[in-house]
Amino acid sequence: MHFLLMYELSADYLERRTAFRDRHLTVAWASAERGELLLGGALDAPVDRAMLLFEADSPAVVEAFARADPYVTEGLVTHWEVRKWNTVAGSGAAQPVKPA
Repeated sequence: MHFLLMYELSADYLERRTAFRDRHLTVAWASAERGELLLGGALDAPVDRAMLLFEADSPAVVEAFARADPYVTEGLVTHWEVRKWNTVAGSGAAQPVKPA
């Protein structure tokens, strides 16, 4: 199953992230190496949100990531939400649906 972790970022995110970036990336790359985190990054113009795509058996994996993420624990993320994403098209779709 695919899950999206959606972050709302603080107004001073760009100014503050340098202090926590290495710790955040360590958590992110460890999750990627376990096969959980597929893609992640901040949205641009404006940099007010970030999206992280996970493949996991349950949302608990994603929730644990968020709770351990220094961007969350240090207040750079003001709100986060996990949503199941029903992927149906593309080579990596979890539930592929092809036209009749």
